[in-house]
Amino acid sequence: MSHVAVFQATLKRELKLLARQKADWVNPLLFFIIILTLFPLGVGAKPNLLREIAPGVIWIAALLSVLLGAERQFRQDYRDGVLEQLVAARAPLLGYSLGKIAAGWISSGLPLILVSPLLALFLGLSAEALWAVVLTLLLGTPLLSLLSALGAALTLSADKGGILLALVILPLYIPLLIFASAAVEQAGFGLNYQAQLAVLAAMLCVALALVPIAVQKALKLNVG
Repeated sequence: MSHVAVFQATLKRELKLLARQKADWVNPLLFFIIILTLFPLGVGAKPNLLREIAPGVIWIAALLSVLLGAERQFRQDYRDGVLEQLVAARAPLLGYSLGKIAAGWISSGLPLILVSPLLALFLGLSAEALWAVVLTLLLGTPLLSLLSALGAALTLSADKGGILLALVILPLYIPLLIFASAAVEQAGFGLNYQAQLAVLAAMLCVALALVPIAVQKALKLNVG
């Protein structure tokens, strides 16, 4: 089978599983919503302070929501022997990896993008900052999914994969968090934030080129 055929088959299979196991995409979304709705209660009636810290809060909530389900990304296929069969059959693991990453973004990143405008308004952000939130999430959530897949593949055979995954991946999230939050903050002050978006786009392009290959190698290493 070609890489494209394996990608299509994997993505189709994962979407069917998501339709049956709704908790895989509902839980990260609810976690994201809960953080952003409870945070104003903790800060209190201080709208100016809330607007200042909202960019960082939104992005911290987003990366933690994506990280929430990252450990399970390859775990079930590993336990069921699916990965072992793919390696034994010399199937294109690159197409498989891309299919899993795409499904991971659809289940965790896409819902965050869809609900982010309402939550950004709830935090008192301006219209320009609202657009910046959407644009940064459009560029940033695929990058979060790529990095999460890399961490899940690297820690696949570890006994306490969740803790190790967080230790491996959270440092890689820091540049994304800095530039995405800075873009929203700049937009809130009415300043140009194209430079931050360009950096996010460059980071995404590099990750798209390198991370799926690294995930493929990590899966082979864990199965072998």
